[in-house]
Amino acid sequence: MASERSLEVLRVIVQDYVSSREPVGSKAIVERHGFGVSAATIRNDMAQLEEEELIAAPHTSSGRIPTDKGYRVFVDQLADLRPLSPAQKQAIETFLGSSLDLDDVLSRTVRLLSQFTGQVAMVQYPTLSRTTLRHIELVPIAHDRVLTVVITDGGHVAQRVVDLPEPADEEFLADLRARFVTAAAGSALQAAAEALAAVPAQFAPDRASTAAAVATALVDQVLENRQDRIVLAGTGNLARTERDFPGSIHPVLDAIEEQVVLLRLFREMALDQNGIAVSIGRENTVSGLAEASVLTSGYSSSSGELAHLGVLGPTRMDYSNNMAAVRAVARYLSRLLGEG
Repeated sequence: MASERSLEVLRVIVQDYVSSREPVGSKAIVERHGFGVSAATIRNDMAQLEEEELIAAPHTSSGRIPTDKGYRVFVDQLADLRPLSPAQKQAIETFLGSSLDLDDVLSRTVRLLSQFTGQVAMVQYPTLSRTTLRHIELVPIAHDRVLTVVITDGGHVAQRVVDLPEPADEEFLADLRARFVTAAAGSALQAAAEALAAVPAQFAPDRASTAAAVATALVDQVLENRQDRIVLAGTGNLARTERDFPGSIHPVLDAIEEQVVLLRLFREMALDQNGIAVSIGRENTVSGLAEASVLTSGYSSSSGELAHLGVLGPTRMDYSNNMAAVRAVARYLSRLLGEG
């Protein structure tokens, strides 16, 4: 069992290695950190850490780097989950607070999180199959074109321009919209789609084809986002840290292209008491991420659905900063969507 001082040595090894990407030696630890002991004593501590497989020598130099196990001990026992700076908090409120709809807020979320952490940022859409249809609008564009708008209780807005087979006046479109709303508003998405598809049968044949064209568009809009999906930003950050993947960066790139892989990983990661989950290196059960770390937290949509957001990058990352950023953005996103 590592002593208290050995764990402090592990802490500074992780911090120095993350900062410099250079293996950390006993002499550097003595010079940079006020342990008040000799380099020989620090070497003994490092030997204990190495025996417990918390650090390792990457080559014949005297320096050591953290192992996956060492990062795990750091995250579980030593990481300082410091709060974000006032400037960072203000950036979250300003950038996300001006979002237009769910698509926009999630797009802004991953861009902001990627900037804060320097990693690949990921956010999962709420599972729309568990939401309900809130509202429908039909907006005339021309005598034979209409904009269809579908809004769910989760804040998702879908729009589509529909070319009508026959000209339609505003009175007919108002009647059509009212029937769609009466049939489907407040229903779960699958039931709403079925109800919308049945509406054209309420009209005479000369109007049924126009109603059917609109109904088809609405059904597609309702169903198109029922499945889980993930928005990404900052993939280019991986290229800047390519040297941190000793094997190859390509398996990581392949993994993040497969959304089903990331969704499965999200489902498998259990949040701790701080609302954070961290999976490090070979702890990742999905193919391609054995040299990567994934940090996630959960957020709630306006309908109460839990979804995940997080970051992915090399195991040599600033865990304290990234964990704080992920948690803070998740909490603000829950608050923002809860007000919707």
